[in-house]
Amino acid sequence: MDFSLWLTFLVAACLISLSPGAGAVAAMSAGLNHGFARGYVMSFGLVLGIWTQILVVGLGLGALIAASSIGFALVKWLGVAYLVWLGLKQWRAPAVPLVNASAEAVAVEPRTLVLRGWMINAANPKGTVFLLAVVPQFLDLTRALAPQYAVIALTLACTDLIVMAGYTALAAKLLRLLKSPRQIKVLNRSFGSLFVGAGLLLAMFKRV
Repeated sequence: MDFSLWLTFLVAACLISLSPGAGAVAAMSAGLNHGFARGYVMSFGLVLGIWTQILVVGLGLGALIAASSIGFALVKWLGVAYLVWLGLKQWRAPAVPLVNASAEAVAVEPRTLVLRGWMINAANPKGTVFLLAVVPQFLDLTRALAPQYAVIALTLACTDLIVMAGYTALAAKLLRLLKSPRQIKVLNRSFGSLFVGAGLLLAMFKRV
């Protein structure tokens, strides 16, 4: 990939990462529930989900999912169900300030957060369709495709890790300013509603 073309893709990658979506909500929710150090681990799961999407697109399975009504519906509704489940779980989370985090929140293993992040981005056909529409514009079909996909994957990973660090830190810092159980409950329910909203938006998403 030429440097000038990569710079254009870098701008696109930054815009993709900054755009509000399920990934941003997940990063902020992790910061809300676990603080920055532990919550940031979920970002690595989000990146693995992106890489899964790129692998699917690179192998040509993305086009199959986008074209197949059954395949598309299965992946879409899996993603919807998972986001709604996360929303309901966040809605019912205990109203405990981060500085006195509950034992359940502290006990969550890093691999669990990674798996949650991976599920959010991997089970999202909207991401597949988006990559199918965007990635080919930055590929030089006269050159080997594998190195180009590797550059795209690493670029998306770097931009996402930086942006999600900001989202996670913002949520963690914000929560430390909130002391009363009522404030924490409002925040939990706000993030829960955002997850459910992201699920509903995904439910309305249709193939172009």
